[in-house]
Amino acid sequence: MEQPNNPLHGIKLEQIITDLEAHYGWEYMGTIINIKCFNDTPSVKSSLKFLRRTPWARTKVEYMYLKMLEKKRG
Repeated sequence: MEQPNNPLHGIKLEQIITDLEAHYGWEYMGTIINIKCFNDTPSVKSSLKFLRRTPWARTKVEYMYLKMLEKKRG
């Protein structure tokens, strides 16, 4: 299905987490979105596992990613 207006279309969750971690770091991410997978021994693997099962948290992470992209574009 085509999703031309979805800025996240084609971007894997793993890429989103990796980009956010590189840009902000786990500590800041855990401050903004207070979830265990960001605050307690964070890793991409644990974050993927949690976010795939937790729609509300995934929505927050995707929003954070979109905001990061907006700031990068200026």
